[in-house]
Amino acid sequence: MDISIIGSGYVGLVTGACFADIGHHVICVDNDAEKVKQLKAGEIPIYEPGLEEIIHRNVSARRLRFTGSIQEGVENSQIIFIAVPTPPLPDGDVDLSFVEKVAREIAGVLTDYRVIVDKSTVPVKTGEKVAESIKRYNRRGAKFDVVSNPEFLREGCAVADLMHPDRIVIGAQSEHAIDLMKKVYEPFMAPILVTDISSAELIKHCANSFLALKISYINAVSAICEASGADVQRVADGIGMDHRIGRDFLNAGIGYGGSCFPKDIAAFIAISDQLGTPFNLLREVQRINEEQKTRFLKTIRDTLWVLREKRIAVWGLTFKPDTDDVRSSVAIELVEQLLREGAYVIAYDPKGMHKARAIKAIADAEFASSAIEAISDAEALVIATDWNEFANVDLAVLREKMRTPIVFDGRNLLDPETMRQFGFHYYSIGRASVRPQ
Repeated sequence: MDISIIGSGYVGLVTGACFADIGHHVICVDNDAEKVKQLKAGEIPIYEPGLEEIIHRNVSARRLRFTGSIQEGVENSQIIFIAVPTPPLPDGDVDLSFVEKVAREIAGVLTDYRVIVDKSTVPVKTGEKVAESIKRYNRRGAKFDVVSNPEFLREGCAVADLMHPDRIVIGAQSEHAIDLMKKVYEPFMAPILVTDISSAELIKHCANSFLALKISYINAVSAICEASGADVQRVADGIGMDHRIGRDFLNAGIGYGGSCFPKDIAAFIAISDQLGTPFNLLREVQRINEEQKTRFLKTIRDTLWVLREKRIAVWGLTFKPDTDDVRSSVAIELVEQLLREGAYVIAYDPKGMHKARAIKAIADAEFASSAIEAISDAEALVIATDWNEFANVDLAVLREKMRTPIVFDGRNLLDPETMRQFGFHYYSIGRASVRPQ
């Protein structure tokens, strides 16, 4: 099928590339001329495992191309996906101006029937507003249908998530639009759930909110584990063995971050308030997430006493491993706070260094070229992102290079007993602290 994707960020670029890889002809549209130029030159503006190879393969096969023209995308496609940013507003609501602008631009060039698909994460009732906007600015009176097709992509696993989805949600009122959407997704051999548009829009916010709830729940439990001497990982194992619950998203740490969870939780709270049904449980999820960062910083302060002029290495700047995304990263917040309190921070991340350097709030940090360089002569190490590289570090080298062997593991990557044997003072989340033998 002929498809256009408007917006070439994480969602749009991955979706377009994977659609092309299963045989569709795809035009990726973006209003950032520099990004389009990069993509045409074969340069991929984001890091996502497997994505570069897929893009190059499908550009060569002429199933994937890039343009800055919405008109080109609309004229040459049966189905148009809207995958533009929906950033948060100061009050937690969602800025839908990019979606509205694209809807108007599509309407301005629409001449024949098209299916317009909301792929961006949007509040419930957005589909209705998109349809109203297109109808209002569609001077030629061309027929169209609006569909909600939420994405469930995890950064770092986005290609695998799209190629092997748990489910595909299609929210639509038109049987013709549903049939066309089923043809798009037929090659993926995944369960398809067809709903009304509002239900489809709510599914995405409900799913992300529930996952954030699981994270915040186990983080709240981690404080009880620390106070009682229990091990949060063993507790999570025991909870997760219940098939009704599962082990995923029960890893205690310093809180969730990234471009989705913080924004989506805040948006869902705002949506519920606007509907007159306050979702106070999600406000508690937010509070627990903030408290987890505060507790971790308190552990660092209590241990080091004074942070000013302390040389502290930070491993990890992205909000999770296997991505270069530093948006709303807890690791960045942590570096910012350490700098604010006068610490000398040396940071390292396997993929996020370039984007982190552009963040003014942490401009005073030093950026190392390797994990080992970062900890050389450090008085403490903070592990802020759970990259495999950090989990597999040579502890003997780590112990030798550090000035004082103090490690604050915000992701529970390392084994406490092993750290004790190597002579470290080791502090993690929801597990007993250890000191050298």
